[in-house]
This record gives sequence, structure tokens and C-alpha cells, in this order.
Amino acid sequence: MATTARDYYELLGVGRNATEAEIKKAFRGLARELHPDVSDAPDAHDRFREVVEAYEVLSKSESRELYDRYGHAGLKSGGFQPGHFDFGSLSDLFSAFFGEEVLTGRGGSRGADLAAAVEIDLVEASTGVKRQVPFQVAAVCSHCGGDGSEPGTEVSVCPTCGGAGRLQQVSRSVFGEFVRTQACATCSGTGRKIETPCTQCGGAGRLLEERTIEVDVPAGIHDGQRIRITGEGHAGLSGSRAGDVYVQVHVRPDPRFVREGNDIYSTVDLSMTQAALGATVTIPTLEGDHELEFAAGTQPGQVVTLRGRGMPVLQGFGRGDQRVLVNVVLPRHLNAEQRRLLEEFDSHADEGTYKADEGFFEKLKSAFR
Repeated sequence: MATTARDYYELLGVGRNATEAEIKKAFRGLARELHPDVSDAPDAHDRFREVVEAYEVLSKSESRELYDRYGHAGLKSGGFQPGHFDFGSLSDLFSAFFGEEVLTGRGGSRGADLAAAVEIDLVEASTGVKRQVPFQVAAVCSHCGGDGSEPGTEVSVCPTCGGAGRLQQVSRSVFGEFVRTQACATCSGTGRKIETPCTQCGGAGRLLEERTIEVDVPAGIHDGQRIRITGEGHAGLSGSRAGDVYVQVHVRPDPRFVREGNDIYSTVDLSMTQAALGATVTIPTLEGDHELEFAAGTQPGQVVTLRGRGMPVLQGFGRGDQRVLVNVVLPRHLNAEQRRLLEEFDSHADEGTYKADEGFFEKLKSAFR
């Protein structure tokens, strides 16, 4: 299939003003989709060649400028021949399938991540808190400095990779030879063979040690969320960077509150007379006790909203609300005098005594909604 009939920008699905990063991203996606070893489409082979050719032209500033000015004819006059791929474009093709670390031989050299946990109260989650978090980590051996060999001893060249630290695997395809480079498993990419291992770490270059870091838990964090501490994980090999620590935060339940998103729900008990006559009651909030006034005739199930008394928005602005659900407590045991007084009250009650406020049930449903 002739490729000169197709516009290279159209083949990659990008605009003519696309950046280098946008072109590379488009190419990698199409390469994964159209590679003949992956796709069953009958025209996958031809389309894949078109995409590779388009990327070969547009990924280099010289050939792209020539194509933008004079099109396919300009490329021919400039000596461009489809299928002559350089290592730069092949590296993008490899990374599309295997990732950057496989190509560069860095895979496995970076230190591993580790997990830790911290437990806080709901009130602490509402304000933010600092916590000391202990964990066990593989740190660089101080005796050998992470070298793995006993200080003052000789180190020979790795017999597997010849000191390169990388091994290459060559495979053939319709485009020629593809070379896959990866870290040598024998020496872990160091290119060295340790003759006399370090007496402290046994040649590993790392030792387990107990470490404690201070974690800044942000206000508004939710139960189960993790905090990433960069570079505090297990030490890497051969001086490569350490991994990260992921601290999972557990927020202990508070018997006074129920959290829903950034809102806090609580209940308040009013006696029958308090609800009927009105009362001022002390209720708990995340910021401490608060005096809340209830009007006469407060009904069971009524919800009072305290604006801005909920949880702060994590890494944002504002706070949720606290919604207080009213529970009217009825007497379970009455003496003779109490019963007489209630009966007398009931004898004087009429339709207006228990008449509901207009729209009360609608307000109630709206509050729960």
C-alpha cells in the first residue's frame, strides 16, 4: 500500500501544530493497536508501516520541516527513504510495548516501595495532625556504602554481561532487527562480580533498619486514603534512588458522629417537655461543645443544620455541615401524679394543639434527601 497518498498528520490523528509529546503519544497508542503481532485486522500490517513511517518523519525536526514545506515530494528530493529507522524511533516503539525501564535497563534498580499505617481520631482528621510513623526499611549499608563488597577487596567484571550491566536480545521482524535491552540478572545491572562480600550486609549493599518519619496528615482526609512519602522507601541498587513510602490513614469511628462525605451527622435527645416548650441544649461538634437553641414545638425527626461545622474539604476550600437529628424521648414510667397531670393536659388539648406547621413533612423529606 502506498503511503505517499496519506497525510502523515492524518495517519497519526494529530493536528499540524501538534507538539513533539503529542506526536509521540499518538504514535505509541497506534503502535500498540496496529502491530501485526497484536492486531487481527487484515490491513494491520500495512497500517502499521504507514504509522511508523509517519512518525519517523514527524518525530525529527529536519524531516518534519521539509514535509511541512514541500510534502512527500520534498522528502524524496531530500533523500528520505521509508523504512530506514534510527534508534530514536525504535526506542519509542519499544517503550510503547515494554515501557521505558525495559529499554534502558533500569528495571528493578530503583528501590521498592513499602507500606505503613497510622491511626487517628475523627477530630484529628478534621484539623490535620502530625504523626510519627515507624517502619522497617532496607537502607544503604554503612560499612560498604552500598557497594556490597568488603572495603579494600577487589571486584571483578561480571562474566555474564562482561561488565556492561545490560544484556541484549535480538529479534527479527519485517522492519529489520529489534534489540531489546535489559538489566543483567547476574549482577543486577552493576556489571561487577563481588569476590569478597561485605561482612555486614553479605554483599547485598543494604541492611534492614528501623526508621521513624513524621507524617503530616492533612485536614479532611478520609478513612483508607494513602499519603505518599517520596524517597523514603527501600534503598535502590548501585546508587539508584530509593522507593517511596505509602502511609495508609485509618480514621477511628467516633461514637458521637457519622461522616458522609464532608458532612457530619449527630443526634440530640430532647425530653417531651423540652421539645414542647423549647430549650437550649449543649451538643458536641468537631470543634467542641456548642449551645443550640430549639424552638417550642420541635418535632421528633427534625433536622437542624449547622453550616460549616462539618469536615474541611481535603486540599480545597470550605467545610461541610453538621446535621443534628432531633430525637424526642418519651417517659417510660409515670407515677400517679405525673399521669394525672398528663391526663389533665390532654383534656384541655384541641385540634390546634397538635396542628402541624405548613410544609413540615416536605422540609423533613428534603433534609433527609
